Amino acid sequence: MASSLTSKSILGSTKPGSSSPLSPDLRRLSSPAVQISIRTQSKKNLQIIKASGSSYGTHFRVSTFGESHGGGVGCIIDGCPPRIPLSESDLQFDLDRRRPGQSRITTPRKETDTCRISSGVSEGMTTGTPIHVFVPNTDQRGLDYSEMSVAYRPSHADATYDMKYGVRSVQGGGRSSARETIGRVAPGALAKKILKQFAGTEILAYVSQVHQVVLPEDLVDHENLTLEQIENNIVRCPNPEYAEKMIAAIDAVRTKGNSVGGVVTCIVRNAPRGLGTPVFDKLEAELAKACMSLPATKGFEFGSGFSGTFLTGLEHNDEFYTDENGRIRTKTNRSGGIQGGISNGEIINMRVAFKPTSTIGKAEHCNQRQARNRDDCAWTS
Repeated sequence: MASSLTSKSILGSTKPGSSSPLSPDLRRLSSPAVQISIRTQSKKNLQIIKASGSSYGTHFRVSTFGESHGGGVGCIIDGCPPRIPLSESDLQFDLDRRRPGQSRITTPRKETDTCRISSGVSEGMTTGTPIHVFVPNTDQRGLDYSEMSVAYRPSHADATYDMKYGVRSVQGGGRSSARETIGRVAPGALAKKILKQFAGTEILAYVSQVHQVVLPEDLVDHENLTLEQIENNIVRCPNPEYAEKMIAAIDAVRTKGNSVGGVVTCIVRNAPRGLGTPVFDKLEAELAKACMSLPATKGFEFGSGFSGTFLTGLEHNDEFYTDENGRIRTKTNRSGGIQGGISNGEIINMRVAFKPTSTIGKAEHCNQRQARNRDDCAWTS
């Protein structure tokens, strides 16, 4: 039976009328760069069943840390094989692709996202011990979020973090910010390097939908798709014609202070056969968990996905054949490279849906009670 921890045991007891519910130990650990809001109006003890959840993986395990407007963000990678050539520049390439402020259609926040490796690498080679990667925050704008201390932002995680923990960062989104993904991109760059070296596996992702602009699947050749084709425009759509349509769709709402969502398609070529373990550790289940833990995700599908429900079994089945090299293949790939939760060697094809960005330039109204009777509780996210 899981044990429950009360807020008293975590935060320290507070005398009635006390201005600070933080224990002396936590007060010493608090960073002046991060403003923390702690709810004290509830007389009931806050029940926290599970406070952890920042690690993922088994053999190759990643733990991310840091907040949006704290001192920095990063990760600890445990389980990397030894003697893998690795430098900060290997990680920096993908971090630069993730970096904000690259174009008018991304967040205007300016960060260099320069990474530092402080353990697990010696003389340019991994040692097999945990790798620590840190990226400092340089564009901290905590005052931009001053209203968060009195009102929850619509469709952000402010309210749910407060409901669960009774304590939350009131500068940016804290751990729920997209800045947390730095701690995924860095180990992802290393994982791609390992997979390429040992199995010849390639992983590519591109934007396949923005709002109502949908890139037809038959316009992208997954067998021959290149990173250069994806990086050829600011929206990262490999088809130039649809890329322009997507950029126009974003500009149309961006100039009005609004936002739209979209879909990212990811493919894995030359994935080893036999990845995934029935029944609860199926490969698509693991991929879904990893993808759906990304901020702003609202949907996941692989292979034919939801559109497969419009087909009959005869139409959907992937017929087997033996190719010229004596290798068992499938003539079609509606299974998305995974059958029975196990990779079959075909291209793994998955799609992730992202909701419209919750941070917009339009004034929105909050609940008066939640705003603690503030006269003006309009939100401009």
